[in-house]
Amino acid sequence: MAGNKYVYDFNEGDASMKSLLGGKGANLAQMSKIGLPVPPGFIITTDACKAYWTQGENLLDEIWPSVRSSVSRVEAATGKKFGSLDNPLLVSVRSGAPVSMPGMMDTILNLGLNDDTAEALAKTSGDTRFAYDSYRRFIQMFSDVVLGVSADFFEEKLRDVKHTLGVEFDHQIPANSLKNLIADYKAIVGNAGKKFPTDPDAQLRLAIDAVFRSWNTPRANTYRKINNISADLGTAVNIVSMVFGNLGDDCGTGVCFTRNASTGESKLYGEYLVNAQGEDVVAGIRTPSPIAELEKVMPVVYKEFCRIADLLEKHYKDMQDIEFTVERGKLYILQTRNGKRTAAAAVKVAMDMFREGLIDAKTAIERVEPEQVEQLLHPQIDPKAKYDVLAKGLPASPGAAVGEVVFDADEAAEKGKTLPVILVRPETTPDDIHGLFAAQGVLTSHGGMTSHAAVVARGMGKPCVSGCETVKIDLKAQRFAVGDVVVNKGDFISLDGSRGFVILGKLPLTDAQFSDDFKELLEKADGVSHLEVWANADTPEDARRAREFGARGVGLCRTEHMFMASDRLPAMQKMVIASTREERVAALSSLEPMQRGDFVGIFEAMDGYPVIIRLLDPPLHEFLPKVPDLEKELAYVGENSERGRVIKTEIIRANELHEVNPMLGFRGCRLGIVYPEIFEMQIRAIIAAAIEVSRKGTKVRPEIMMPLVGIKEEMRRLEAMARSIAGEMMKREKLEVEYKVGTMIEVPRAAMIADEIAEYAEFFSFGTNDLTQTTFGYSRDDAENKFLGFYVEDGVVEHNPFHVLDRAGVGGLMKIAAEKGRSARRDISVGICGEHGGNPSSVAFCHSLGLNYVSCSPFRVPVARLSAAHAALGKLK
Repeated sequence: MAGNKYVYDFNEGDASMKSLLGGKGANLAQMSKIGLPVPPGFIITTDACKAYWTQGENLLDEIWPSVRSSVSRVEAATGKKFGSLDNPLLVSVRSGAPVSMPGMMDTILNLGLNDDTAEALAKTSGDTRFAYDSYRRFIQMFSDVVLGVSADFFEEKLRDVKHTLGVEFDHQIPANSLKNLIADYKAIVGNAGKKFPTDPDAQLRLAIDAVFRSWNTPRANTYRKINNISADLGTAVNIVSMVFGNLGDDCGTGVCFTRNASTGESKLYGEYLVNAQGEDVVAGIRTPSPIAELEKVMPVVYKEFCRIADLLEKHYKDMQDIEFTVERGKLYILQTRNGKRTAAAAVKVAMDMFREGLIDAKTAIERVEPEQVEQLLHPQIDPKAKYDVLAKGLPASPGAAVGEVVFDADEAAEKGKTLPVILVRPETTPDDIHGLFAAQGVLTSHGGMTSHAAVVARGMGKPCVSGCETVKIDLKAQRFAVGDVVVNKGDFISLDGSRGFVILGKLPLTDAQFSDDFKELLEKADGVSHLEVWANADTPEDARRAREFGARGVGLCRTEHMFMASDRLPAMQKMVIASTREERVAALSSLEPMQRGDFVGIFEAMDGYPVIIRLLDPPLHEFLPKVPDLEKELAYVGENSERGRVIKTEIIRANELHEVNPMLGFRGCRLGIVYPEIFEMQIRAIIAAAIEVSRKGTKVRPEIMMPLVGIKEEMRRLEAMARSIAGEMMKREKLEVEYKVGTMIEVPRAAMIADEIAEYAEFFSFGTNDLTQTTFGYSRDDAENKFLGFYVEDGVVEHNPFHVLDRAGVGGLMKIAAEKGRSARRDISVGICGEHGGNPSSVAFCHSLGLNYVSCSPFRVPVARLSAAHAALGKLK
């Protein structure tokens, strides 16, 4: 729309304008404002990008006068002129979204070069080699990003030239060879049916257009989907006067974090290259040197960089990721942003900055994303394992992984759906994002700690070993070699991303341990949370692990899981196929002591915290003997044998109990009402265990949960059963135990009559797995295998509703049930025990409903604890 301001010079912006200027542009403007050495430039806003997607070329026409005015101001600031044959101004054109998306969109350096300005650059710089090196880089980047000519063609020609000359690195190619290479590059463009523009203004306009288009490339869309970034944000375009790190040995370029991005250690963590341009560091083409070595090579520059790094960290109150260039001994800061970091580093940086007084406790909590927390539980190589290290690279992203070797990102994405794979590449590019996402770990032979593979793997929480140059990869043959050892596609390797080890074969892995910093952070998180976090635990071991992770109770103990063990299943099957109450009671009598022992172990592990035990709930078919197996046995023993007559009876009974739709059939409370002896046995086992543990001096808080209730009378009968049995047992044992009786809300009807059910239920627990099935009318197993993946990819639904709670439908029913339940029983306890209890977005919704607790698997407890705190602080909506 005419009249909108779409172009801002650096002196017109600041760090508060990220949504308009993008993260990169806002920070460049801020650094310029506080007097740091930032090259002059300007920003085309994210609003322009959004307008571009509706107006196209018309938008470029509208903004062009403002772009040219800003170019003129950059010319005045630098003393150079765009397109001049005397002292040409060259610029970089980079994308910059409001949310950091490293490597996902496009960059062009050295824009403004053509045959004539390259000659002029050679004269003004006094370095012909530098001028032609800059020109060939520009042709390659522009052709790849703007004209769509694959960079592989140019890289192949570059490798041929180095091979012919017998040199290893780009900077060893002499000027005359670079001049010939430029001619070859132009031929590549021509052979692709493209025309390379020579007019600098045309180059700039096409580059702006390309950056806008890069917002919707497949790799950018994939990255946004993986990281839940809105597609509506748009990207800004940053146009900055070039400074050159490839003018000679007093020049260089680098990337540095103000703290270690893997561990969080308060020490500069980065790399640099002498006589190189910025893309060389992140592209992984040359393996750079550690930042500490810059002190020996350029001591004055290093001292200045340390001062600026400290200033930026204190200014932004967060770890910074800084890009810099040194041109003939002068330091320039090209970018700063809050640095991506591993979960372990996020925790340590947050807690260290809290102790340093840079941030308060609430900010420290907010600095660690709930989704990151699972990375702290990454497996490590079992310390007892014996192995030989095949190769050692850089420990670019921590954790350990085992998988089959694949060399192609597409294959990794496909094979990784069913098998663990390790993606092995010379280096990765943003186009490999889907393969990185599917792989268990990543190994590259080139690149450093800030290469694409390293940064993306750390962000995804995947182990990565980079810069492993002893690994010689043959992509055509689909194998790599280390000395005489050859590893083929499909062979298994193990990676230790914490130490940079590559190991042949499958190694055993162990679970990671919590650090003291993380425990302290979670304690602070609990201090601001309104929701308690409980755990789903079916065994004493699960309960102990849940307590170690900070669970404040057991929100779901599934008793059917206790019957799956090989020594219990036969008795359970006898009980199921029994045709009389007497037969069922006889079968149950052998199970009751086992149940009681299970509950004793769980009560002791939870040490006074509440334990919700759901009575038997599974569809009966899970316990029915398999008719084909019985028929096979019958054929073997004969129909007239004693065993044969028993088998015939079992076959008849199994067929009688067969159900067309078991998930909606004879299960849950229906089983307990028709065959009350089953629930009676379980209630006795619970109360007996509670009395036993209570006598030992340990507080016990059992809560008996009736499954699949949807009718008021079901709840009335079952509550009366529990009260009668518990009352008699406690009277006989002369010991009172505090206990509750409640139900799981897992069918829509229960939600709609929750006030009636609450007359007899002291607590509600939302079983959102079944509630999602019954609300949508989906069978989870069938839906996830048949169509839900397509629904998510095609935009029919935003998320898989079994992974992220459906707020409108399932959430609406939860809201009704909570409100109705509390209207009938003010002190009713309401929680959630489905898998959604560990999903950050779902936890936030539960917070908004005012639930008392969320319950999830033990390993998700830390995620839920941090999610609950983020929800209370308003950070998680």
